[in-house]
Amino acid sequence: MTTAKAVKGDKVTPAAPLNAFAGKTDAPDDQELALALGAAKTLWDKLVGDLQRKHTVNPEWGSSSRKAGWSLRLTLKDRIILYVIPLRDSLQVALVLGDRAVKAARQSKLPGRVLKTIADAKRYAEGTGIRLAVTAPADLVAIEQLAQIKIDN
Repeated sequence: MTTAKAVKGDKVTPAAPLNAFAGKTDAPDDQELALALGAAKTLWDKLVGDLQRKHTVNPEWGSSSRKAGWSLRLTLKDRIILYVIPLRDSLQVALVLGDRAVKAARQSKLPGRVLKTIADAKRYAEGTGIRLAVTAPADLVAIEQLAQIKIDN
């Protein structure tokens, strides 16, 4: 996983991992996605498939810029539930939780690392934005819980 470091004042903070499709002008096809994700493609397919079956979310590729790369938005009606971000040999999920969803998440039985991520996240006008690494099937359970919390709140 390739990362860069950003320097802020006297602090050196790790930058976000690079999107597997940074610099690409067109959305990736399934073959390109499989090559980029490697073994993590199984986790990608399970996450997206489970959320489509349980919540009838619509997947849509999007990119805010060539530099940022591509992510798969999972939407329910006109609401973005979460973003699935392809990295080299791994993936991340990003979502923005409103105040009610943050409160519900804090009261849930989410894993401690997820609750810490929420607690440490910066609050913006749109809500509290978090990113979670997906490295094992157990991570999918927490992400699906978060998606349900967001849908319900």
